[in-house]
Amino acid sequence: MERGKRGNLSSFFGGAGFYIALLLCVVATGVVGYFILFGGQPASDETPPAVTDVTAPDDNVTVEIPSLDMAETEDPAPTAEVLQPQPVEEPAPQPEPVEEVAQVMWPLKGETVSAFSVDELQYSETLGDWRTHDGIDIAAAAGTQVVAASAGTVMVAGEDSRLGTTVMVLQDDGYEVTYAGLQEELSVAEGDRVTAGQEIGMVGNTTLTESALGAHLHFAVSLDGEAVDPAEYLPQ
Repeated sequence: MERGKRGNLSSFFGGAGFYIALLLCVVATGVVGYFILFGGQPASDETPPAVTDVTAPDDNVTVEIPSLDMAETEDPAPTAEVLQPQPVEEPAPQPEPVEEVAQVMWPLKGETVSAFSVDELQYSETLGDWRTHDGIDIAAAAGTQVVAASAGTVMVAGEDSRLGTTVMVLQDDGYEVTYAGLQEELSVAEGDRVTAGQEIGMVGNTTLTESALGAHLHFAVSLDGEAVDPAEYLPQ
């Protein structure tokens, strides 16, 4: 009987049974390999996040970039306020100052009996010689009012050994004006401020070097120590 069983097994493994046994071994091997590879990892319903290969993108793959909610982000750093230049108001143009012209007038009305001459000698009837004349002599009746030719300050008011009673005014225009041959009683004193047309004295005959001319006013003008022709200084 044992011999019969051995014969049956031989016939089984020698025929189709061999292939069935081989198939079962392959299936068993596959099942064991599956559990070895995947049996140790817990099953999860969540789908693992897709990993995008940024180094070698596929033209057919669309990469979704999550949008940022600006309300959830932190406020950006405050920027410095840019100051805009303010317009500068230009001052209104000021009118140019008008230079005040000093008023000049004749000290009295009369005839000029001796002219200004510093380059040529004139004969002096009083002294009987020839000499220069640094002013003009204006004949007028004694007591005729003599006025300041222009505004200024009285620097001299008194007696001069050669010119007699004399008033010298330093005018605002820089000229020094001399009024000589006046009567002894004067209308101004040294340091007084005078204006054009203000009385300073009266015509007399006190000029010792010109006494032969009678009553007259010796009128002389100088600028920076240089004699000036009064005819050029006085208005015509």
